[in-house]
Amino acid sequence: MSRTAFPDPSIAVSPATRLTPKDAATLIVIDRSSGRLRVLFGRRGERHVFMPNLYVFPGGRRDRGDHTLPYIRDLHPQVLERLASGSSDPAALRRGRALALAAIRELHEETGLFIGRQSEGAAAADLANLRYVARAITPPGNIRRFDTRFFLTFTDEAGIDPGDVRDSDELHDLTWLDIEATSGLNMPLITRTILEDVIDRMKADPSLPFGSPGPFYYSRRGRKFRGDI
Repeated sequence: MSRTAFPDPSIAVSPATRLTPKDAATLIVIDRSSGRLRVLFGRRGERHVFMPNLYVFPGGRRDRGDHTLPYIRDLHPQVLERLASGSSDPAALRRGRALALAAIRELHEETGLFIGRQSEGAAAADLANLRYVARAITPPGNIRRFDTRFFLTFTDEAGIDPGDVRDSDELHDLTWLDIEATSGLNMPLITRTILEDVIDRMKADPSLPFGSPGPFYYSRRGRKFRGDI
């Protein structure tokens, strides 16, 4: 089975195109309440320039203001350290935390689910149960390029009801699918690859410890690499 992590040729442009990857965050949400693991997917609209009509995890680009979003609990120290690449520099830590906040914001905007506390006119995210499971940079030559961090959480830990999902302008046909039965789903190769990585790791330890390493997919000078985060 292929372990490369690059988008389909249908979304590629001229190899001469060189775009700087934009920070992005994705959140893999797993429901384990029924005894079978189910993962949340949604279909991107046909008008999207990047990956139209493909099923993906909720997520999107990090916004400039994400670092100022309120939160009630911070990331696990090992998660924050890895997001900052081991740096204790405050700017690196803020950037790492902003990526996690972006993942929760995008989840809410695209699915209606929110991880944290909501009250009238105010909301604060809860970052404490987010794992950092993968990173992938879109190769040069694509119409959009993102440096995406993949987070993961479980519905019971996050305090969210799987039945509360709703379609949005960004994601349609939101559905919870058996994690082992997604082979027929039309999804980007990177999505399928990282899902396979998660499945393999959960077979070794279903709790997915916060300090566990994960894959980092990137390319240099036309060559594809798989490193560690």
